[in-house]
Amino acid sequence: MGEVSTIGLDLAKSVFQVHGADASGAVLFRRKLRRHQVLTFFAGQPPCTVAMEACGSSHHWAREIGRLGHAVRLIPPAYVKPFVKRQKNDAADAEAICEAAQRPTMRFVAPKSEQAQAAALVFRARDLLVRQRTQIINALRGHLTEFGIVVAKGPAHVPHLVRTVEDLDGPIPELARPVLQMLVDTLRRLDKQVADLDREVSQRATENETARRLMTIPGVGPVTAVALAALAPPAETFKCGRDFAAWVGLTPLQHSTGGKQKLGATSKMGERTLRRLLIIGASAVVRWAARNGAPAGSWIARMVARKPPMLVRVALANKMARIAWALMARGEVYRAPAVAA
Repeated sequence: MGEVSTIGLDLAKSVFQVHGADASGAVLFRRKLRRHQVLTFFAGQPPCTVAMEACGSSHHWAREIGRLGHAVRLIPPAYVKPFVKRQKNDAADAEAICEAAQRPTMRFVAPKSEQAQAAALVFRARDLLVRQRTQIINALRGHLTEFGIVVAKGPAHVPHLVRTVEDLDGPIPELARPVLQMLVDTLRRLDKQVADLDREVSQRATENETARRLMTIPGVGPVTAVALAALAPPAETFKCGRDFAAWVGLTPLQHSTGGKQKLGATSKMGERTLRRLLIIGASAVVRWAARNGAPAGSWIARMVARKPPMLVRVALANKMARIAWALMARGEVYRAPAVAA
């Protein structure tokens, strides 16, 4: 029996599955572990490659197992699925992870530090609160519609919703007013919490040197700059800006065959928070150019003149992602390109 070379670890809440193989891929052991047995088990193994899917808690276990002298590899779950044979169970998943990790062309996810995960938490919390705020606004609008009060969509009309609920002389039945007032109070609390997180992000933007450089890119504000600094992998993970834009999910899907290139919609892979923020920033730049006029002969002027608006926004977001990678990789600031005469 050969020496263990790769161990596939299927993560779980309580019961973990491990699959060990030697350098040739021959199976050495299959075993179930309780949560408290995981680190003890890996402490008794010789230094080897430990692979697991990049999912919830994977970065924590990558740090803990890495401290024991093992080389930890995190694999996107979509790249593991093709290696699962027939039935879906923990043992088959661990075996698939082990086999995927031994492929020479496999792509891996860089493990995150505790500080990197903590820095990303503000965006996860903000997204959750914004979604809840939108739900409350939609609920208020829907409930008022039942009483014949129709309010236009959009954040600019939210004060009208609140005034309507708090108007004691309005047409709202007294039986419904306390419940609607509860929703209004919840909306105000969410507004305050989102504002507090926005102030936290703005403070980080002024303190973070990378974020300050990223904010020199047109369309990149404090939120997008801090998100790029916190959520994006190290710049050296990618060979070029094109690879980073593809990771964000701003490149077209390919359906090519027989030597014919056929491109579709954007892939929407990778970090969706960054993709959304970049597209929002690009939309602001495109609106400004349409309202004030872009310099004649510039890239955005040529694109706006011959392409649909949404396509221009996504293309500009792709361009912004590549510029952001260049600034992070080279430690520079944005310099606007000269427009040809």
